[in-house]
Amino acid sequence: MRKTGRRDTQPELKLRRALHRRGLRFLVDASPRGTNRRRRVDILLRGTRIAVFVDGCFWHSCPVHAHLPKSNRDWWRRKLAGVVLRDRDADAELTAAGWLVVRVWEHEDPDVAADRIAQLARERRGHRRS
Repeated sequence: MRKTGRRDTQPELKLRRALHRRGLRFLVDASPRGTNRRRRVDILLRGTRIAVFVDGCFWHSCPVHAHLPKSNRDWWRRKLAGVVLRDRDADAELTAAGWLVVRVWEHEDPDVAADRIAQLARERRGHRRS
């Protein structure tokens, strides 16, 4: 588990490139203002207050690709359930602080996800000016 990278995974890099091509600028592995500083977001669009997480299918229990290892199944079940619980807690904390949380699964097409995020950013920019 120690070898599992915290940032700069391939799915994250692909999404960041796709967002950058769409003209979006962001912070990487940052703590959003108004939240617990220990909570870090994979991609943070400060101006529009969008927090993006790129979730790995195994670690975050993807409904399509989730599986439990054959050995130590009970331990893994508790471990992965704890990760999901922490994700929901982070979502609630960010939402309460005024951030829009977007979660992207590692198996999602980065261009489709970037289009979705860019659209959300345009919508949130429009709401601020009103």
